Amino acid sequence: MMFLSNRLSALGPSEVERHWRRIAIASMAALALLAPAPLGLGNAVKAADILHFAVGPLQPTPGETKKAFDPFFKYLAERLGVTYTLEATTDWAGIAVALNSGQVDVAWMGPWGYVIAHNQGAGDAIATANYDGKPVYHAIVIARPDLEIKKWPGDGKGLRMSFADVGSTSGWLIPTFWFKSHGLDPKTYFQYHEGATHAANEISVANGQTDLATDFDRNRTAMIESGAISPQGTKIVWISDDLPNDAIAVRAGLDPAMAKKIQEILAVITGEQATVILPKHYSGFIASSHANYKLIEDAGLAVGALKSQK
Repeated sequence: MMFLSNRLSALGPSEVERHWRRIAIASMAALALLAPAPLGLGNAVKAADILHFAVGPLQPTPGETKKAFDPFFKYLAERLGVTYTLEATTDWAGIAVALNSGQVDVAWMGPWGYVIAHNQGAGDAIATANYDGKPVYHAIVIARPDLEIKKWPGDGKGLRMSFADVGSTSGWLIPTFWFKSHGLDPKTYFQYHEGATHAANEISVANGQTDLATDFDRNRTAMIESGAISPQGTKIVWISDDLPNDAIAVRAGLDPAMAKKIQEILAVITGEQATVILPKHYSGFIASSHANYKLIEDAGLAVGALKSQK
């Protein structure tokens, strides 16, 4: 696994907490303009007649994300016999804030965003997405195709590097953890920048605006297939070990019977059904729990971005 951020890894625990609070305030302000009246964390869904869903930035824009994932959430709502709302966040930290604030009942989350929310007592994973039949994916580092990078990270030293936002598993946490574990600081090792979306990272490398960037394999595949980038527009120079795929998480306080029903519905979605209600390559879900995300939690603790609950 890989790298280290220009902020969190260099800050003490209290400063890390203040950093996340600033993200929370900004994200909640944005969500207040989009979401219906917030639900209190301790409230069960009223008569189970409406559920508030959210999904992270899995497509280049929120509009594209909602369009791609609405069939899935519509199917889930129909099976549960409820109406629903669906919002797409613009960053991974934002969806963790939404679950924590109680504005969202069920969230499709990146692994790191989920772990952040769980660490704050906001919710629990009930399922993990399968992608091409597997519940795992990989963080990657991409480079301009003309660059000669045979030895990593040595051949990239001093080049322009773009990390994704601090709520991203593959674009921030795992790279941060990898660099920290190798005794390297990307702030001085590279010409470092952070905060971009994964799509922006791919496009920036393809256009020559940066030399290197973090991403995840699923996103690169999707962008190539959609024509957003050419297969030759970027190249992979590093790939992580297996990481658990996206989590479906329910907020703290949601009726346990409702959470169990959602898990049961997801676990029996067939490959054939998945081709109709899920974006390309997603092939269903496995029943899951927080234990499936322990390696993500361990990485967060190692870089000082989480408080130990022991």
